[in-house]
Amino acid sequence: MNKSWKRSLALIVTGLSVFAGTAIAADDGETPPMHVSWSEAGPFGTFDRASLQRGLLVYENICSNCHALTHLYYRDLEGIGFTPAQVKGYAAKFMVEDGPNDDGDMFERPAKPSDHFKAPFPNEQAARAANNGANPPDLSLVVKAREGHENYIYSILNGFVDAPAGLELQPGMYYNKYFEGHQIGMPPPLADGVIDYPDGTQATVPQMAHDVTTFLAWASEPSLEARKQMGFKVLVFMAIITGLLYFVNKKIWKKVKAQNA
Repeated sequence: MNKSWKRSLALIVTGLSVFAGTAIAADDGETPPMHVSWSEAGPFGTFDRASLQRGLLVYENICSNCHALTHLYYRDLEGIGFTPAQVKGYAAKFMVEDGPNDDGDMFERPAKPSDHFKAPFPNEQAARAANNGANPPDLSLVVKAREGHENYIYSILNGFVDAPAGLELQPGMYYNKYFEGHQIGMPPPLADGVIDYPDGTQATVPQMAHDVTTFLAWASEPSLEARKQMGFKVLVFMAIITGLLYFVNKKIWKKVKAQNA
């Protein structure tokens, strides 16, 4: 066999190896997240206020049992359409620790709009003790922190399915087709009809997942809409300044050319 044939055979073998390796990787790889339309996407996107308020309800009744929102204040809820009175009433539903008082003791009081969202556990050790050693992540910035952003969170919430035949899950783990490694310590948090929406929206798993993901996207950046508005104003200002400078420059050079003519 001459060198040309040997080289061709080597290339064929190499190509088959790469193809086989790619096929195995694709089989063992992660399922890409679903792509969903989000009202806040794009340079002019805004948050759906009704979805935000439904998402808060999902977080309060389901997610807040394990996950904190430590970067969010109750007063921030004005950004999802609450009035100051509604914010005050909502915050007062929660008891937070304060103090010390004049006797040096800590005490509990109703939360105020200026308080952070109440965390479900007093510290990380308590969180791990209540969750089989796992520390549920803070959700304040989770949408920004995860690749895929809203699509990733939405997919995880919709990704709980029965494990494939022959796959043995580790103790305390659940199968999720969108989670890295497919085994996740969080049990399926959502179920159809688990809560009632005051506006009459049907509380299906996809609907609740969409609403709470929208809320968490807002929680990750409450100033998103203000930032977009400011960016638009800056662009308009720059366009006006550019136009003015163009005409001023044109007028100046017209005079210069006339003088040198």
